[in-house]
Amino acid sequence: MSYNSEFRRSIDQRDDFWREQAQHIDWIKAPNTIWRALDNGHGEWFPDGELNTSDVALDANIRAGRGDQKALIYDSPVTNTKQSFTYNELRDEVALFAGALRARGVEKGDRVIIYMPMIPQAAIAMLACARLGAIHSVVFGGFAAHELAVRIEDAKPKALITASCGIEVTKVIEYKPLVDKAIEQSSHKPDACVVFQRPQVKATMQEGRDFDWNEIVANATPADPVPVKANDPLYILYTSGTTGTPKGVVRDNGGHAVALTYSMKLVYDAKPGDVYWTASDVGWVVGHSYIVYAPLFTGCTTIFYEGKPVKTPDAGAFWRVVQDHKVNMLFTAPTAFRAVRKEDPEADQLSRYDVSSLKRIFLAGERLDPPTYEWLKEHTGLPILDHWWQTETGWA
Repeated sequence: MSYNSEFRRSIDQRDDFWREQAQHIDWIKAPNTIWRALDNGHGEWFPDGELNTSDVALDANIRAGRGDQKALIYDSPVTNTKQSFTYNELRDEVALFAGALRARGVEKGDRVIIYMPMIPQAAIAMLACARLGAIHSVVFGGFAAHELAVRIEDAKPKALITASCGIEVTKVIEYKPLVDKAIEQSSHKPDACVVFQRPQVKATMQEGRDFDWNEIVANATPADPVPVKANDPLYILYTSGTTGTPKGVVRDNGGHAVALTYSMKLVYDAKPGDVYWTASDVGWVVGHSYIVYAPLFTGCTTIFYEGKPVKTPDAGAFWRVVQDHKVNMLFTAPTAFRAVRKEDPEADQLSRYDVSSLKRIFLAGERLDPPTYEWLKEHTGLPILDHWWQTETGWA
């Protein structure tokens, strides 16, 4: 398979090409129509298809016999915690939390804002929304109250999901006061605020509006996947707002699942059972696409890393994660390895770890400067693959 032949086929035989790719995901109702043109050059992919993104990510892997395989590994050097979930376990957690959200009134088409650190509950919340056909909007946990308020005002969420705190190296940042301030600033008020209480901080709760994650899950009935149309929204992700008011990019369910699954084969050569680590944050599009959705669509094991490339505890942090979890593909931003190179210019930390499982390193998000590329190539001996895409495209 060459790039040029694939590209030409996708253009010259568009419907046949994408019908073939669509066969690689599980549909509730397989599409007959691949593309329906609309006005002004726009159109809809798979308009008569029905699916559920949570089903594609979780239940489909269980049906394929991967229920006992690890789906998600949580590695948090800032809390000295490691935890893993099999596909069976992650599906059960997602179904229960979806049931808890449904009991709070969240239904198909409702918006839900997720404001969380890099903990497994962030992925569980995203997948639970998808399971109900609700539309999640993840807000990066580093944003202040005003930025969160702007997004609450625009998305008008039925519910907001957060954690009591995030951790930046050694600094604990309380999230709940920021959430309370954001809701106060917004004219729209969510009906419910679900809080995951972390050991480092216990958030103050507002009676009638705030609900403890563990308490509502304990009384929940698991939710089955709700069928949605291929063009129904999966999520809203706001651009950073650097050049003005943040703009909400709306991603559909069907085209998203087909395209991401295809990209895992075409761009990353990932296969079921591979351990795939995107060292980023779920608050950005790369976290949506290549921490949560694409690896699970493909039957991989995805890594959820709550740490930094340096100072958690040192410049060997990434190599330690690769060794401990036998990572096969590593995807991050050049900035991460610039920080590692600055702290460890001779790559002395690399020699302390067995990274033989690693097949290739992918970089995106900004320009890959030649010195960083050369440093990685020289010291790892691996293929170093630069690529680029954006929030508006959603996939590589």
